[in-house]
Amino acid sequence: MTDGTLIGLVTLGVTILFLVGVPIFLVLGFWIVGTSIIIDFTMANIGVTLFQGLSFFGLLALPLFILTGDLINAAGIAKRLSDFAYSVLGWMRGGLGMATLGACGLFAAISGSNAGTTATIGSIMQPEMVKNGYDDRFSAATAASGGTVGIIIPPSIIFIVYGFMMNLSISDLFIAGLVPGMLMVAGMMFACNLAARKNGWGKLIPFRPRESGKFALRAYLGFATIGVVLYGIYSGKFSPTEAAAITVGFTLIAGLLVTREISLMKLPSILLRSGKIAGMLAPLIAISVVMQQLLSVLGVGPMLNDLLTGLGNYYLVLAACMAIVLLAGMILESLPITIILAPILAPIAQSVGVDPIHFAVIFLVGAAIGFITPPFGLNLYVASSVTGIPYIRLVRFILPYFFALILCWLAIALWPALSMFMVNLGG
Repeated sequence: MTDGTLIGLVTLGVTILFLVGVPIFLVLGFWIVGTSIIIDFTMANIGVTLFQGLSFFGLLALPLFILTGDLINAAGIAKRLSDFAYSVLGWMRGGLGMATLGACGLFAAISGSNAGTTATIGSIMQPEMVKNGYDDRFSAATAASGGTVGIIIPPSIIFIVYGFMMNLSISDLFIAGLVPGMLMVAGMMFACNLAARKNGWGKLIPFRPRESGKFALRAYLGFATIGVVLYGIYSGKFSPTEAAAITVGFTLIAGLLVTREISLMKLPSILLRSGKIAGMLAPLIAISVVMQQLLSVLGVGPMLNDLLTGLGNYYLVLAACMAIVLLAGMILESLPITIILAPILAPIAQSVGVDPIHFAVIFLVGAAIGFITPPFGLNLYVASSVTGIPYIRLVRFILPYFFALILCWLAIALWPALSMFMVNLGG
């Protein structure tokens, strides 16, 4: 048998393993080992690349932003943000679900992490949604979907990686992601409203501006945290990684001395929770970088370049790039997708006239949609671990949000002004 046939059999075998419940880290690992043996690629590369894949300063922000999320949760700040969102949106059908999505948008402006956003808001809002008459699976799916904006609304770890790799202004990328991120939240809110109307989920509360103002005042620490992060990064006072560390310190002090909901006795359990989530993500990132190396050896990059450049037309090339990113998002995390595909697809898109900043937003929104797209769907795994609901039971309830995000993605791709207006306005 040819090497291609053997690799196809290995791929089929690991797909079966995934379907029977083998963890995705092991599934990717088995594929890498099997393919390396078939093409006689040195096995020593696996250990070296697993280490080097995590030796990137920007990734230090990942566990820090996850810890920020847990500290905000433990300090009661995230709950106050959620209460404020519910006080504004609770008068509509599906208001609590929409408030969950709004809270995800606010939290994304602090955490920069999809997993951190899903875990924190999901742990707070999913039980509340269930008490409010929502299906428990839909509630978990709502938190998972809301977490997709964690890498789009600035600050965003993956925008930093993309800008570094493609030599683009990270500040411009952050600004370009702001409106698309808000559009994604609005689109998912609309989908939540439709689903709640159809199924009669949720209890309505009257809208009282005075009460909403009180909730806004109670949530001032959350807004202050967002302000610290955005001011520090945009003013150049500190890097995103430093912003993550400063935010950890700010929220820890707030929880210990202001809200007083964090005690020294609670700190070990908070750190352990953050460590568990970071420990789940880091191996996936590392093994995906190894996979990227192996795909490069197999010549996937040149093959895609030859295939896409033959299309010629602006819209055909853009559609093909989007399809590739979406398919990759079904099996890989956003960081390896960026490492593998951005250097291949971005120059091709630019050659047919797509603005590099605009394409970066298109690319990363597509990668974000992958967070709720099986079989990988990282946010679904996070939501499952937080709520205790099996992954497979969440998939059907993701569909309204998936289609809403696809429509938002198409709008972002077809109307560059959604991404570029604020960038151009800023000079």
